[in-house]
Amino acid sequence: MRPDLAACYGQERLPRYTSYPTAPHFSTDVGPSTYAEWLRGIPSNATASLYLHVPFCRSMCWYCGCNTMVAKRDEPIAVYESALRCEVDMVSRQIGRRLQVGHIHFGGGTPTIMAPESFVDLVGSLRHSFFVLPSAEIAIEIDPRTLTPAMIEALALSGVNRASLGVQSFDSRVQLAINRVQSFEQTAAATTGLREVGIAGINFDLIYGLPHQSVASCLETVRRCVELRPDRLSVFGYAHVPSFKTHQRKIQDSWLPDSLQRYDQACAIANALKEAGYVQIGLDHFALPTDPMTIAFREGRLQRNFQGYTTDSNDLLIGFGASAIGHLPQGYVQNAAQVRAYEDKIASGSLATVKGYGLTDDDRLRADIIERIMCDYGVDLDVICARHGMETDEMLRSAPRLQSLISDGVVELNGNALAVTEHSRFLVRSVAAAFDAHLDASKQLHSRAV
Repeated sequence: MRPDLAACYGQERLPRYTSYPTAPHFSTDVGPSTYAEWLRGIPSNATASLYLHVPFCRSMCWYCGCNTMVAKRDEPIAVYESALRCEVDMVSRQIGRRLQVGHIHFGGGTPTIMAPESFVDLVGSLRHSFFVLPSAEIAIEIDPRTLTPAMIEALALSGVNRASLGVQSFDSRVQLAINRVQSFEQTAAATTGLREVGIAGINFDLIYGLPHQSVASCLETVRRCVELRPDRLSVFGYAHVPSFKTHQRKIQDSWLPDSLQRYDQACAIANALKEAGYVQIGLDHFALPTDPMTIAFREGRLQRNFQGYTTDSNDLLIGFGASAIGHLPQGYVQNAAQVRAYEDKIASGSLATVKGYGLTDDDRLRADIIERIMCDYGVDLDVICARHGMETDEMLRSAPRLQSLISDGVVELNGNALAVTEHSRFLVRSVAAAFDAHLDASKQLHSRAV
């Protein structure tokens, strides 16, 4: 990594490109009737992924950028879980058959905040409405601080085979500043408990750029994580957007590292994980050499969706719950973000869709280019453009930002094969942004590139 490039490009606020176009470009032109029509048009041979959003936590972490709320009582969670089961039934009826499912992901919030028996019932509803393939990956995000033995048993009973544990940092000063005090022992106990019931796929989530964080504390966190040997780690840069997430105002700007310090932290974490035997996958993932994600990366089969990098190669994504986003062949749909609004729509017998985006041919072309850049650090523009019936020269003319990236040594263009240079891979979002026809960087909607 080159510090001069981090200084030049690091302040740009750019999408993480888990979709294209990104969610800020969704509009209310797409509503329940459009979604119903798209569901009825799903090809008969399609396979799907399911995402279920559970927007509740027992306490608020000040860094959080997710759609979540604090629930001290269990009743609101039970009501919401009932709405989820109703939405699952409603969507499957629109499809008109038991669609094959190859991947299920529970996100949040804290999905394991549900009562164990409620979680088992919810997975049962999914299996009733959809044909969940025996090989399906069923993944869930977990807060180790609140995970109980009863919930671990429920996860195993429901067929969960991958768990993603939030760690962020083991630095006590950082933990106090972000309102998330979590001991190494809690994380170790959750990891051991999951493995003992046969949930072998273990991911850890880390964050750099947090208040009071230093390179030394990042390295100490990595050292403790490596002791537990998770299969995968996700390493995200903290996105400080207090204008959108008001609880982030509890984090003072003066506590945060600048772009060069963030760069140093990201570099240190990456180097430490690679020295520990992990392979860097794309922008922010690391996996053991034998992990399916590493194999997919090496074979050029890595995918990217709203959960980040994935081996999920299913044809479409159906989202359930407040704020959940779905991706169908025709475009994107998103549910009402507020829990009460979501529940009211479901209770009225309506799909909860409030906005979305109908894809154009140009969107599909650019989405393919951006995904390959994000996953492979490069793309053969001739191959992608030919697949979509467009001339490569025309695409290059529509990407004026690309020239400065080439001049600065971030990108090399060999014929029409684009490659992000080895020392510039941390700027892969900047390269992907060169092909984003919708980007308006002046609106400051996204996190910093570094």
